[in-house]
Amino acid sequence: MKKLIECVPNFSEGRDLSIIKQITDEVEAVEGVRLLNVDPGKATNRTVVTFVGEPEQVIEAAYRAIRKAGELIDMSKHSGEHPRMGATDVCPLIPIANISMEETAEFAKRLAERVGSELAIPVYLYEYAQADKSRSNLSIIRAGEYEGFFKKIKQPEWAPDFGPAEFDGRRGATVIGARDFLIAYNVNLNTTSVRRANSIAFDVREAGRVMREGDPINGKIITDENGKARSIPGSLKSVKAIGWYIEEYGVAQISMNLTNIEITPLHIAFDEVCKKADARGIRVTGSELVGLIPLKSLLDAGRYFLAKQQRSSGVSEKELVRIAIKTMGLDELGPLNPKNVSSNTC
Repeated sequence: MKKLIECVPNFSEGRDLSIIKQITDEVEAVEGVRLLNVDPGKATNRTVVTFVGEPEQVIEAAYRAIRKAGELIDMSKHSGEHPRMGATDVCPLIPIANISMEETAEFAKRLAERVGSELAIPVYLYEYAQADKSRSNLSIIRAGEYEGFFKKIKQPEWAPDFGPAEFDGRRGATVIGARDFLIAYNVNLNTTSVRRANSIAFDVREAGRVMREGDPINGKIITDENGKARSIPGSLKSVKAIGWYIEEYGVAQISMNLTNIEITPLHIAFDEVCKKADARGIRVTGSELVGLIPLKSLLDAGRYFLAKQQRSSGVSEKELVRIAIKTMGLDELGPLNPKNVSSNTC
């Protein structure tokens, strides 16, 4: 039985389709690797690419794509809504079949070492590939983003795991690791306010918000006895979220990563954002998937919404998917591509 891993690199280019094509051509040139999805975003100026195959072939394809991205993308000229620190911003490996997370993490380390030594790009390990848990969280590693990394990389505690401790002005730095499957999911709001979107994001994300005296936005931060900021947890476990404004759509969104869909499924995240938005006088108008999603997530969502309507769920899979798409407005910003729904994604 073949070992299969998925790779979902995020490249800091979402507008020039010719550049994106040159990067994905590198992936498709590796025999045994299947390119599953390419999802560019203009406002984020970022493309999420998904491919799958046996480990050796996947890390070869990832290496070639990272190399090509470094040749084509100039980070000194990059701007976009999404946090970023490099031409290949992040490159996770995900175990799919007949392979453990520990084995997948070892392949991530091999890829990271090769990128650091052969391409001279600073590389940070994250999630299961990172032994130091104080720097295994992607948002912590990426804090300061591209602009702040010229100084950050010089701090001893932020020396890269591989590659030079010198920030590359053109290519930036890259984060490589091994993680569980996640769903990247954005919820659309009837507002253009990033501040209001962030307030809802803080309401729902597991990390919550910093505790403050008086004013929840500008009040003095409350700290514990060690001087660490106290926080108020959000309502959804295994969810990361931020608010942003997407100019091409003219709306603010809650951008979420659902990192464990057994704990917080897609439909629960959607309903909770609706609830928190309503409490702030804001309406959810629809939502958007980024990349692939397991078929089971939409089937579960369809059954959930039928149950809320006190209707029988004894309908076809096609009908369950249709109900999920319409209820969550997954086609509001454009048609949902059925190829993005896979029965064997996770």
